[in-house]
Amino acid sequence: MRLIIHKDYAAASRWAAAYIADRINAFASGDRPFVLGLPTGSSPLGIYREFIRLRKEGNLSFARVVTFNMDEYVGLPPDHPQSYHRFMQDNLFSQMDVKTENAHILNGMAADLAGECEAYEAAIAAAGGIDLFLGGMGVDGHLAFNEPGSSLQSRTRIKTLTQDTKFANARFFGGDPRQVPSTALTVGVGTVMDAREVLIIVNGHNKARALQAVVEGGVNHMWTLSCLQTHRRAIIVCDEEATDELKVSTVRYFKDIEKAAGSYSG
Repeated sequence: MRLIIHKDYAAASRWAAAYIADRINAFASGDRPFVLGLPTGSSPLGIYREFIRLRKEGNLSFARVVTFNMDEYVGLPPDHPQSYHRFMQDNLFSQMDVKTENAHILNGMAADLAGECEAYEAAIAAAGGIDLFLGGMGVDGHLAFNEPGSSLQSRTRIKTLTQDTKFANARFFGGDPRQVPSTALTVGVGTVMDAREVLIIVNGHNKARALQAVVEGGVNHMWTLSCLQTHRRAIIVCDEEATDELKVSTVRYFKDIEKAAGSYSG
């Protein structure tokens, strides 16, 4: 697992966006499209803004990209202001050249929610698997809606949201946690771990305790993102504030590795 440390969120977002763009562009002349997993929430917004900038400059195209989003609330129609369908449209898809049929998001209004989850896994497999899964991390170390205690072998499924998650997401629902849906559809930890590459962006002091557990602690289902310790190609990109709980020697170690490789810029 690589830990790439940048001075601030803007620099971390630029690095992550450029890294993913390089991966996509390397596939441009390939036999199949690039399959990209995408998150919602505040963490990826800087990366999405960079994607849009790169596209406007002619340096990135989603014309041969197939996307699979991590999750969606149950009971919110796609046009609901807080649905993740709407989030992706507003913050990325409307300004990229992604084909509608290539953008996959779980349907929280499906009559058969379990069947929707099974079909999603099948669609990922039919696409050839996910080449790179981009994600964020919750303050409790969770990934997508795989909250503390989730199985590290889990697949796409229905999840009941904890009160902590509802309180954290209440800012998007007028500050009222009672308005946050109680269930969601989410890819599993195992689904993300199947990706050929995983890149997680982490920023802010409020994520520092979780990042310390994920990087310096053992693999633990109470800190679901710690699963990345066993992934063959995982990267966490963070700002300096997120490293506040890491040992000085840990920070120095990861910075030295990236400097030696010629890819670190603070």
